[in-house]
Amino acid sequence: MSTVARPTPPQSTATPHILDNAAWAALTGPHAHLAERVGSAARYPLDVSPFTALADPADPRAWDDLAALVGPGTVTPVTGAKSAPQGWETVQHGQGVQLVDTALRAEPAPEAVRLGPDDVPEILDLIALTEPGPFLPRTVELGTYLGIRHRGRLIALAGERLRPPGWTEISAVCTSPDHRGKGLATRLVRAIAAGIRERGDTPFLHASATNTGAIRLYESIGFTLRRRSDFLLVRTPGAEQEQTA
Repeated sequence: MSTVARPTPPQSTATPHILDNAAWAALTGPHAHLAERVGSAARYPLDVSPFTALADPADPRAWDDLAALVGPGTVTPVTGAKSAPQGWETVQHGQGVQLVDTALRAEPAPEAVRLGPDDVPEILDLIALTEPGPFLPRTVELGTYLGIRHRGRLIALAGERLRPPGWTEISAVCTSPDHRGKGLATRLVRAIAAGIRERGDTPFLHASATNTGAIRLYESIGFTLRRRSDFLLVRTPGAEQEQTA
């Protein structure tokens, strides 16, 4: 596949872009079969992904639904919100970036192998070594995961995570430290993107705002920065807080 210019779709000032709340769009769209939901809050099963989402992070009722969904005194991540309501503890506040495919050369990687449930122990070992982000025992159910092996050992990985309608996130991109500098991650990103495009979706991805090396790499191969985003790790109001409120 040759490089195809894919301009970022224009955004309406009246209607938020679907990627502004990608986790909610995925959990109420292509991943609805995985969603655990209470009203305006949803999450993935705890062994699939840590993502939770709110229909509208500015709506206090959505936060009430999230508290009901995860239970009192529970630490949970929330995307798309700049702050939590009164009574919630903010454990961590981070910032990330969202990049979209605008000129990526997507092509298969002949040396890549499809990974599945039987490969999870080895995947988890590589994730623990490289720390690209959370990966759980059933994360492979979110989409296609490809790996590259050297002498039978898994040394590089990339796959699909969030799937808002019309889009698919590339995630878990990592390479064993003793095999870096060979372009393995780039080849896997291109291969995952090829499969995404074949079904008519557009690839996108997220990175920590502080991971400037990864951001530069993604931009160099055809991704464009779309937006900066907030990430919260919060604790729901506990039973004692609720009684004294």
